Amino acid sequence: MMMKTLKQIIHNKNIKELLTIEPNRPVVDALIIMAEYKIGALIVMEKDKLIGIISERDYAREIVLEGQSSKSTLVKDIMTEKVLTLNQTDTFEKGLQIMTEKRIRHLPVLQNKKVIGIVSQGDLVKEMIEHQKWLIQQLETFIQA
Repeated sequence: MMMKTLKQIIHNKNIKELLTIEPNRPVVDALIIMAEYKIGALIVMEKDKLIGIISERDYAREIVLEGQSSKSTLVKDIMTEKVLTLNQTDTFEKGLQIMTEKRIRHLPVLQNKKVIGIVSQGDLVKEMIEHQKWLIQQLETFIQA
């Protein structure tokens, strides 16, 4: 079992579609999508271009703490604009390293500069556990031989 690429991890996720939202939609629309799919972040796209990401943290900090309205505030007003991304050929290790260093929980994944999905910290930790189980199994087999 080779270490899976992020493209493979995205392919194995339960949610098969790329969930995005437009910047001019009200924040409440993003919250409804996140609640429906039980996810913590959405990619913000304008046409086919990645322009930001909106997360539950953005909502908590910018709407709840600032006393704003999620119905009148637009996604573009609270989204994170400087989005770090990963490449489809990267492994879970690189993703976890960036997430840990930058204290973020979601990263969009690109293939030829086009967004193909998003990975969460949970997705990558799950993959790390699977990989470690496989490594242990290989070592046990080697020791018994």
